[in-house]
Amino acid sequence: MSFARSTIQSVRNTLARPTRRSFVSSTSRLSDALFVHRDTDYNNPSIPFEFTPENLKRAHEIIARYPPQYKKAAALPILDLGQRQNKGWTSISVMNAVAKLLDMPKMRVYEVATFYTMYNREPVAPNFVQLCTTTPCQLGGCGSTKILETIESHLGVHPGQTTKDGKFTFVEVECLGACSNAPMMQIGDDYYEDLTPETTVKILDALARGEKPKPGPQSGRQTSENSAGLTTLTTKPYGPGEFCSPEFQ
Repeated sequence: MSFARSTIQSVRNTLARPTRRSFVSSTSRLSDALFVHRDTDYNNPSIPFEFTPENLKRAHEIIARYPPQYKKAAALPILDLGQRQNKGWTSISVMNAVAKLLDMPKMRVYEVATFYTMYNREPVAPNFVQLCTTTPCQLGGCGSTKILETIESHLGVHPGQTTKDGKFTFVEVECLGACSNAPMMQIGDDYYEDLTPETTVKILDALARGEKPKPGPQSGRQTSENSAGLTTLTTKPYGPGEFCSPEFQ
C-alpha cells in the first residue's frame, strides 16, 4: 500500500512539474509590420500621390489589356508602376491611388500589397540590395553566407537595415530564379551572379560612387553555361514566327 501511494505521488509530482523543451526560432518580426498600416509622418493618407502623365498613360495601356469587367487584374503591374514612381516603395497613398484608378475597394488593393513581398511597405534606399539565401545559393560557389557576411561587414548593416548615408537598403530574400549562377543578389532590376566576397565589394563600391556595375555573372561566363562552355543551344534557336511568311512576322 505504501509502495502504491509513493508511486502515485511520484506521478503527480511529474505531472505538476513544468515541461521544458529547447527550440530554435528565427528573428521575430511583429505581424503588424507586415499586414497592418499605422499612420506615420511619412506614410499616411493625407500625403498626396498622383501618377505622372507619363505613368498614367502607361497605366491605361496596362488596363486596356484586360476586359473591362476584369480590370482589377491590373492591380499588380500598376502597384509596381506606383512603387517605381514613389522612389521604390508602396505607401498607403500609392495603394489608394491604385484603388481609385481601378475602381476597386481600397481593402482589395491593401490585400495585394501586403501579400506579395516585392511591394516595399517602407522606404528603401536608391540601392536596394536583395541577397538570395535559399538553399541553392547557400550551396553554390562560395555560398551566400559568405556574401551576407561581406555585405554586413562592408556596409555596416544587417538584413532589414539601411546604411547611415542612405545609399543602401539590405534584405534577405527567397529564390530569385538564378540558381545555376549562385550565389547571387538583385540590386534594383539587375541581377549580379556568381558572386565572391571580392566581386561583391567591387559592386557595392561602384554603386556607392554612383556608377553602374555590369550586371550578370561576375565570373566571366556569359549566361549560365557550365565551366566547359556551351554544350547545348550552340546555334540560334528558332522562335515564334521564325518560319512564317513575312505578313505573319
